[in-house]
Amino acid sequence: MKIVDAKVVVTSPGRNFVTLKLTTDEGLTGLGDATLNGRELAVVSYLADHVVPLLTGLDPHRVEDTWQSLYRGAYWRRGPVTMAAIAAVDVALWDIKAKAAGLPLYQLLGGASRERIGTYGHANGRDIPELLDSVRARLTEGYPAVRIQSGIPGLKAVYGVSDTDESGAPVLHQQARPLVEDWDTAAYLRHVPAVFEAVRAEFGPELPLLHDSHHRLTPVQAARLGKDLEPFRPFWLEDCTPAENQEALRLVRRSTTTPLAVGEVFNTVYDYQALITEQLIDYVRSAVTHFGGVTPLRKLFDFAAQYQIKSAIHGPEDISPVGMAAAVHLDLAVHNFGIQEFSGHTPLTDEVFRHAYTFTDGHLHPGEAPGIGVELDEELAAAHPYAPAYLPVNRLHDGTVHDW
Repeated sequence: MKIVDAKVVVTSPGRNFVTLKLTTDEGLTGLGDATLNGRELAVVSYLADHVVPLLTGLDPHRVEDTWQSLYRGAYWRRGPVTMAAIAAVDVALWDIKAKAAGLPLYQLLGGASRERIGTYGHANGRDIPELLDSVRARLTEGYPAVRIQSGIPGLKAVYGVSDTDESGAPVLHQQARPLVEDWDTAAYLRHVPAVFEAVRAEFGPELPLLHDSHHRLTPVQAARLGKDLEPFRPFWLEDCTPAENQEALRLVRRSTTTPLAVGEVFNTVYDYQALITEQLIDYVRSAVTHFGGVTPLRKLFDFAAQYQIKSAIHGPEDISPVGMAAAVHLDLAVHNFGIQEFSGHTPLTDEVFRHAYTFTDGHLHPGEAPGIGVELDEELAAAHPYAPAYLPVNRLHDGTVHDW
């Protein structure tokens, strides 16, 4: 079998998505997600100009060899653009390989390790009463765990919390030019424990609660927050400090027993080495789409398992159903699965990317369709072209740019 065609499809059925489609001489096709929100066209160029010309004539069954060739052959390694492009090729090859075998991808990864995949949903509110309503909505939808994010008194907007314009319509975080949001760390640190206290008072001690700090804290501030949240037993505190400074997590770990989750901005195992071997974290958060695909992410999870660290694949709306499907297959197969983030997609997105995975009673399953179980409607995709969209920029009260 040989690859005879490779093309890159960009579509925006609510969010921008970049998809690689490979076709073989036997008529099999494979899809891979190369979406990198806010920098999508950089990956499009990397794929179309530098990777696609190398794929024609290759044996799609040689997944590992192709991955190593793309990673090592370019000389310039790592980085989100490179790894998103490699991820698209890797997932598309796995899709073809599983279709050729007539099996869903998870069967090629060792088969199912569980019957279904537990998820968490996002609850947010501009104030605590609105947040409590959002938690109720997520529970009604069946989610067994909930991430809670709240607006902060005195701040006009906070990333991860929905806002509305003067007409009452929701304001998306991704805009044609970056929105400017303000930030006050001291106010945040005072407010978050009160948020947890209110949610626990309303919903009791058993509901798993997660929270994301979006990299905004120094190690000392992160340690303080982890300690302050201990009475409320969070499921985890996510991205409490910029974790590319791996040594910073030593201070946080020494100071609190609150579980820590990091890694959604990481794209190779080297970003994790000290964090895993020193057991400084509890969950690894990288996405299939940004980590180079199924091949390296499976290896990362096996590495983490030696230290009792679990998986928690990044799963926001700006990873396409192709990337989500690959994640769900991996979730079902690995032994050290922890939890899966799942926000779902717009109905239009689900039409463009018809998928076999299902969400029922707060749990996912990849389905039994051969491959990853996603088909791309190229005609409908073409009707929704790329639209520039960027995440917001956060500034302190004095105007200094801050982490988001």
